[in-house]
Amino acid sequence: MNITIFEDLDKLYKKAADTFVDLSKKSIEKNDKFVVALSGGSSPKAIFNLLATPGYAEKIEWNKVYFFWVDERWVPLDDDKSNAKMTFEALLNKVPVNKDQVFPMYKEGIAPEEYAKDYEQQIRKVLGPDGIFDFILLGMGDDGHTASLFPGENVLDEKEKWVSAYYLKPQEMFRITLTAPLINKADNIVVVAFGESKRHALNEILNGEYNPKLYPMQLIEKKAGFQFFTDEKAGG
Repeated sequence: MNITIFEDLDKLYKKAADTFVDLSKKSIEKNDKFVVALSGGSSPKAIFNLLATPGYAEKIEWNKVYFFWVDERWVPLDDDKSNAKMTFEALLNKVPVNKDQVFPMYKEGIAPEEYAKDYEQQIRKVLGPDGIFDFILLGMGDDGHTASLFPGENVLDEKEKWVSAYYLKPQEMFRITLTAPLINKADNIVVVAFGESKRHALNEILNGEYNPKLYPMQLIEKKAGFQFFTDEKAGG
């Protein structure tokens, strides 16, 4: 596993954006498309803002990029809690993407559990039966969760589904998420997690006993193509 500790966050964001550009070029050259799954939160937003700047945006063939999400709160797309809304505002509305190649993790008038099935079919239509994303961007919570794979939830035991939706009682809302088996298929995964609040969970994930029910990030396989970007406060 490749762990990089950055001395300042601007360098971390730049490395993440550079990685996105480099992988897009390699994937498009190989398969004529670049299929990604993105996370929400403040860290990805900073990366998306950077990708939208002319210096980065001009390096990417946006019409060949397919956008999925790693997870989502089950809220309308115009809700401030929506990961998709943030991504559109920070990136997708600023670059020439093909809107038919953007797949938000929410649909009005359908139950979240049913849309999880639909979302899996959308992924299969783009990626085929193997379901291998070119790139997945993940974050990590202070409790060691990633995507909507929260400690103690039944979704952590999922072995077959690619997408799952469930009611998260502590947040009193539905969440929809890619599952660990699908995430682990990806050719490239970048996890961005930094700050003092992440230190304990990061230490347990990297050095502690294997206990994914308590630290779900441990479900994500540390293999070739997996990179962890952190800072000295979290991983020094």
